[in-house]
Amino acid sequence: MGPAFAASSDFAIDKPAGTPCPKLRADNRCGIHDGLRERGFPGCAVFDCFGAGQHLVQGTFGGRTWRDGPGTAREMFAALPAMRQLHESRWYLTEALERLPAGPLRDEAAGADTAAAALADGTAEALADFDARAHRRAVGELLGRVSSALRQASGHRGRDRANADLVGARLRGADLRGASLRGAYLLGADLRNADLRFTDLLGADLRGADVRGTRLDQSLFLTQPQVDAARGDAATRLPAALRRPAHWGATGAPSHQPSVRRPP
Repeated sequence: MGPAFAASSDFAIDKPAGTPCPKLRADNRCGIHDGLRERGFPGCAVFDCFGAGQHLVQGTFGGRTWRDGPGTAREMFAALPAMRQLHESRWYLTEALERLPAGPLRDEAAGADTAAAALADGTAEALADFDARAHRRAVGELLGRVSSALRQASGHRGRDRANADLVGARLRGADLRGASLRGAYLLGADLRNADLRFTDLLGADLRGADVRGTRLDQSLFLTQPQVDAARGDAATRLPAALRRPAHWGATGAPSHQPSVRRPP
């Protein structure tokens, strides 16, 4: 309940930070979970804290929740952004470790992951004081080198389109293997039957992008929220770590992603 959101195509209402959603039940479950998209909350349907919320409640706070008192709530909300940043970084670093061969770069990624894990296990006070921006920059630079190494090793080194404005781009059937689309704006882009193997998609905005029949298996740094935000079908090929969204069906119903997340 910590994050704020504004009324938009992703959220039907405004909610200030640190206040409970009016749809939240007393048992801490969403009262409209089964109909989020239909009720105007597709942003909630694709939100993923990468396990940060669970770690914060069960680990940092030993099972206490924000309902236990205003002091606990303030501490928890102050620590949550750092915990989420650390968990998201570890998602990317885990992929890097799985894909990199033995060597100095893999050792560096392992060290970064170990450091992030230690920070995530720290106190609420340490998390509140954590410099998430500096951490994001450092991990982002490392992941950039990981991406470059993996794309080069694949033999497919496509164009660098990092942060490119590709809103509504017509890329049907395009060979984008080995390209960098890190942080690119691909809202509503036509990517049907395109090949995005070894394509860096870290932080790319795929809201409403048409990925029916698209090769996303072996793409780099793709997350479940990005997949949930796109329009796919049974022919879309995904990395093994990601699940096919139930709302895609056979033809790929439209969906949305919450406000753009910049890459680490």
